[in-house]
Amino acid sequence: MTRLFRHLNSWLFAVALLLGAGALGYLTMRYEFATDWTYGGRASLSTETRAVLATLGGPVEIVSYASPQGDLRNTISLFVQRYQRVKNDLSLRFVDPQQDPAAMRELGITVDGALIIHYLGREQRLDELSERSMTNGLERLARGGERIVAFVSGDGERRADGKGNADLGTFMAQLEGRGMRAVPLNFSQVNAVPQHTDLVVLASPELALPDAAAKALTDYVANGGNLLWLTEPSNDDLHLQSLADALSVRVLPGVLVDGQGAALGLHDPRMITLGSYPVNPITRGLTLTTLFPQVSALAVSARSDWTVMPFLRSSAQSWTEFKPIDNAQSSTVQYDASLGELKGPLDFAFAMTRLSPSPDKKEQRVVLIGDGDFLSNTFLGNGGNRALGERIFDWLLGDDALVNLPPRGAPDRVLQISQAQLSGVTLGFLVVLPLLLLGIGGWITWRRRRA
Repeated sequence: MTRLFRHLNSWLFAVALLLGAGALGYLTMRYEFATDWTYGGRASLSTETRAVLATLGGPVEIVSYASPQGDLRNTISLFVQRYQRVKNDLSLRFVDPQQDPAAMRELGITVDGALIIHYLGREQRLDELSERSMTNGLERLARGGERIVAFVSGDGERRADGKGNADLGTFMAQLEGRGMRAVPLNFSQVNAVPQHTDLVVLASPELALPDAAAKALTDYVANGGNLLWLTEPSNDDLHLQSLADALSVRVLPGVLVDGQGAALGLHDPRMITLGSYPVNPITRGLTLTTLFPQVSALAVSARSDWTVMPFLRSSAQSWTEFKPIDNAQSSTVQYDASLGELKGPLDFAFAMTRLSPSPDKKEQRVVLIGDGDFLSNTFLGNGGNRALGERIFDWLLGDDALVNLPPRGAPDRVLQISQAQLSGVTLGFLVVLPLLLLGIGGWITWRRRRA
């Protein structure tokens, strides 16, 4: 009788096991659950991509021109499923490019597996299957079209396509992937800012602007144009006083220095680092540290119809230094009120808005920053400089939904380890770990012989 119950229990257990496995199989067909345990969730969509998807208020259709042969369609489907988990109204459709070669040539499809994203009557073509390419395409669709950014040139300004240390080529190349196109604006060739220009950038001119160029910029602002003005510490007359008067601001004399930089290991007192920011639409939610090499302080010169919002401010240990600074010698700079130097905290970046004089726009936006080096090829990679620059351009272009996108990049791209820690890791893997394995093997062998 006991043996019968044992056999019955065994059969019942086997049946229960089969039923449980079948139930699990059925549930996996009906429901899907996925989790990502990698650091920063990098095996799934990034936080930035999720934020871009959240800005798309309508359905998105992705058409893939991939051949049915091979495994390419399955690869694309698995890739797009990551986006579909976040956005339910995102669909994928396949088209065989071999069925209509003429249509493929008309569409410009030259790569097997090319994608075209459709959203609200707009479309973006992608030839690369990667999250960065897809996110940039979705962001361009959310932006509503390509934005024209005109860079004033001809007077020693920073070049938008330049590779020099002081130029902005690296930064603008990244912005072009997000739907902005930089074009030169030389007032020796044109008399005014061309129409359909979304933003004009005056990036740290070294020479005095001709009167005609200064007038064209002043007229552009007076007519409601958006402007980014990057200025530098200088006593030179650059013929920009009329532009400053139109904005009711002025650049304070001297270079801004900050005594707290020494505590951060900065040997140049002109290096300004910020980790907190005044409340402002541009810097809301920004927690990254930014670095500014040489800064001019700014001030509001008179009351006007502009609403001025400071978003970069130095510490209470800062001041405007009038004496020259030579880093080759020991720095002895100190605050001297008798010379007219001003004590911090001091603002060095303004975000300005007013009701637009242009009937085609509701609001006019201007940003004035007392430094242009922070976006240069040399300093762009420091802390949150690039993220701040992207926020500034998005805000100036009126793309408020994109201003607060999370910063790009993996959180642990660089492994910081001291020489002592490196030696310890090396010793552990080459000596300690092998000896430990040998000891465990010897102990197991000894236990078996005793048994």
